[in-house]
Amino acid sequence: MMEAKARAGTAAPSLPAATFQGLCPRCGEKTLFAGAARIAPTCRACGLDFAEFNIGDGPAAFLILIVGAIVAVSAIVLDQILSPPWWVHLVWLPVGVALTLYGLRLGKAALLYQSYRHQAREGRIVK
Repeated sequence: MMEAKARAGTAAPSLPAATFQGLCPRCGEKTLFAGAARIAPTCRACGLDFAEFNIGDGPAAFLILIVGAIVAVSAIVLDQILSPPWWVHLVWLPVGVALTLYGLRLGKAALLYQSYRHQAREGRIVK
């Protein structure tokens, strides 16, 4: 814990590093995720409240289209080239789940990082 506090004063991670490694955008510790694709409520190292960033369903909406296209095109190409038995296509279930979970991690991490860096908040009228 002491090492994490000492590192909190160092430079923040880059977008690719934070996205691919699940790093906190403030301190750079690997504390962003609490599950496979679930954002932790706070950073265990520096205390940044991840819950204040509204990530929403943006990454999920894009993933439905992207993963669906990848799996569908891959299945069609495999079927046209090799003509395998029908049960070979069952491989697309775990492939689709894996791509979705990994994509959600990447999408959520990138969106949270950008929200933190650009100080994005809920819309409000400024007087």
